[in-house]
Amino acid sequence: MGRRDERLGVPDGSPQEEGLGRRDFVKACMMAAAAVGLPASAGLKWAEAAEAGLKPSVIWLHFQECTGCTESLLRTSSPGIAELILDLVSLDYHETLFAAAGYQIEEALHQAMEAHAGQYVCVVEGAIPRKDGGIYCQIGGRTAIDILEDVASKAAAVVAIGSCASWGGIPSADPNPTDAVGAPQILEGTTVVTIPGCPANPYNFLGTVLQFVALGSLPALDDKGRPLFAYGRTIHEHCPRRAHFDAGRFARQFGDEGHRLGYCLFALGCKGPETHANCSTLSFGEMPDAWPIGIGHPCFGCTEQGVAFHKPLHQEAALPENAVPPIHPDHRTSPSAAAAGVAGLVGGAVVGAGLMASKKMAEGGNEEGSS
Repeated sequence: MGRRDERLGVPDGSPQEEGLGRRDFVKACMMAAAAVGLPASAGLKWAEAAEAGLKPSVIWLHFQECTGCTESLLRTSSPGIAELILDLVSLDYHETLFAAAGYQIEEALHQAMEAHAGQYVCVVEGAIPRKDGGIYCQIGGRTAIDILEDVASKAAAVVAIGSCASWGGIPSADPNPTDAVGAPQILEGTTVVTIPGCPANPYNFLGTVLQFVALGSLPALDDKGRPLFAYGRTIHEHCPRRAHFDAGRFARQFGDEGHRLGYCLFALGCKGPETHANCSTLSFGEMPDAWPIGIGHPCFGCTEQGVAFHKPLHQEAALPENAVPPIHPDHRTSPSAAAAGVAGLVGGAVVGAGLMASKKMAEGGNEEGSS
C-alpha cells in the first residue's frame, strides 16, 4: 500500500495503475461529458477525482424490472462498462453484475452503506410494489420498500433509472395488480433524479452521475425530477421527420408509399409530440438511427407517465399548441412611430453611405483618366 507509479505519479488502485493509460482515461471522461452536453472541464475534473482515488461508491438496487437499463448501460463505449465500474466509480452493490450471492451479497450491501454513509449514490432500477405491504417484491427477507427507504436514507444522491423506477413503468400498467410506483412516490420529500426510458439512454444516466461527481451538483431538473439537458424538449421538436409533419406528408399504414419514403409517423400513433426525451439527438449504442422513429416505428412515449403502457399504441398523440408553426404570420399590425423613425434613420444612413461611395468611385475614375 502507498506505492506510487513514478512515471505517472499516481497512487495504487488508480485507473493508470491498473493498466489504462492516462491519455485514454482522460479522453474517455471527456467523451462522456461531451455526449450529454457538459463542458470538457467536467470530464477532466472527473478524471482528476478518480486519479486521486475519489471514486464515488454506487449502490444499485433492483426491484420490479426486466434489467433492460443495466443491459443498455453494458453497451456503452465512451466510457465502456469496464472503465465505468472499475475506473470511474466503485460499484459496491449490483445484483446482476455481482459474482457473489446470498449472504455474501447482503453483507457487501451493508458494508458499503456503513463505509460510505452520506457519500454514496443510490441507483434504483425497477418499480416498487405497495400492495399488501410490498410483499410482491422481496430480497433477503425484506420488501423493496424497506430496502429502498433504508439505502436512500444514507445516500448523497438518489437516481431512478428507467421508467419503472421513475414512475412505475410496465408494472404500473392497468390494472396495476401490485400497486407499483416509482422511487419518488416512495421517497416523498427526497430529491430523486429520474432518468425515464424503456430502457433509459445510458448517457443520460452517465451525464447525471458525471456532473454530481465532478461538480458536486445535480443537473437542473424539471417538475418530474428529469434532467433538463435530456428531457427539456419533446421528440417532436427535434424529430428528423418534422419537415414532413409541417408539410402534411404522413405515412398512413406500415409499408405504404409514405412509410417507405420516410414520411411523418403521427397518423400511425407516434407519441413524439407529447414525449420529452433526447432520443432523436442521442441514439442508442452509438448507432445512427438506433431508436424507434429512426427505424420506421412510431415513438411509444416510453419516458412519459400516462402515455407509455397506458395509451393505445396507434392512438394519435395530443398536439401541443406550438406543434404547428403559423405558415402565414399576421403582419397587419402597424409599426410604432419610434420603430418607423429608427427604420427611417437606418435607411437614410444606408442610402447616404451608398451615395458617398458612388461619388468617391466616380472621382477616382476621373483622376485615373486625367493621369
